[in-house]
Amino acid sequence: MFWRGFAVFFDVIVDTFGWSRGAVGAAVSIQRLEGGMISPFIGTIINRYGTRRVMSFGVTVTGLSFILMSMVDTLWQFYLVIVLLTIGMSFGTFIVVVVTVSNWFARRRARALGILMATSGIGGLTIPLLSGSVDFFGWREVLFAIGVGFWIVGFPAVILMRQSPELYGMRPDGDLSEEEERAAALSAPGERPRRRYRVRSLPQITMRQALRMRFFWQLALVSSFGQFASASNITHIDALEESGLSVSVAAIAVGSVAVGDIAGRLLVAAFGDRMNKRLVLAGALGLEGIGILAISLVNADTFGVSFGTGTLPLYSIGFGLGFGASVPIRLALLADYFGRESYGNVLGLVSSINAIFGAFGAAFAGLMFDLTDTYRIAFSVMAVLLFLSVPATLGLESQQRVAARSRYERSRQRQ
Repeated sequence: MFWRGFAVFFDVIVDTFGWSRGAVGAAVSIQRLEGGMISPFIGTIINRYGTRRVMSFGVTVTGLSFILMSMVDTLWQFYLVIVLLTIGMSFGTFIVVVVTVSNWFARRRARALGILMATSGIGGLTIPLLSGSVDFFGWREVLFAIGVGFWIVGFPAVILMRQSPELYGMRPDGDLSEEEERAAALSAPGERPRRRYRVRSLPQITMRQALRMRFFWQLALVSSFGQFASASNITHIDALEESGLSVSVAAIAVGSVAVGDIAGRLLVAAFGDRMNKRLVLAGALGLEGIGILAISLVNADTFGVSFGTGTLPLYSIGFGLGFGASVPIRLALLADYFGRESYGNVLGLVSSINAIFGAFGAAFAGLMFDLTDTYRIAFSVMAVLLFLSVPATLGLESQQRVAARSRYERSRQRQ
């Protein structure tokens, strides 16, 4: 309703109040920056207060924020509600859920995160329905309903949350502890016990160590380029309208991105644990670059070539598939390299860096339109950055090298 659905409200809010696109885009930039400031602390807060308490607070504030957004009349009120919404989403959605799921899986982490992110991608399928609801009921009424609906869905989800398997006497992936494995072998000698939880495959790298690693900053940078481009999604319906498409066709095109998005996440769920995650991430960023370039070429006349609407499928498939695959594979990659103990803090810091780029991405797209009366330049710049991120991703250090460097630093500190 926000990450994808806000694109539906973007144009109608501009028309209602007469605010510039840059001003509305800046509100999303505020959200990204604020979320980035909060993210590094969420892992520590979860460890102190528990998943349920943190998430229940976030769900309460998020639902309330949507309701208050339906009542705004001035730009400062709109910004204030965005700030409140950011607090709610930071504690009630992405990082809390991702960290919790990552705690429960090790060998099957990419599969679990891929499925989790695919269910998130389903939300994108509602964009045409959301657009029609805004036309029929009005944007204020729909935002109010979203706030109430978030509570209806969110609070039962909080009840089902479990922070980590160890708190319930279990292990990630349902594996047996050494004692349970010996007991199982004695009780059923002829049966092969389930695979034991393998600590050796999960390096534990502290936050301080991560900050000194080239891998950390390189991955943060390439994923930030992806966030810079994906943050422009709130302008995509408006951009397609400016390219000559009707509102309904633009909404369908943007909504169809969700199909590729879900497919990308499910592909990661199916194959992510069996493939080199760096190669998968590089391919995903390249596809996202093709998609964002394609939307810039809709009905464009470039070097004497008229593209018409022929690039729309490339946009829907490339942007959706690329962005969809990049999210769970990046999350799994971080967990593989840094382990479960510091994962929440490391993910929070990477999300903070991503948020800075995402903030400028949303504002950059709106500002470029205000200056040039087109989104094409902004989208082209984003495509170039995504293409540059492909070789940078392929050049990431291997997990073994990062783990060896971590062990070497720990041995030097002991000396």
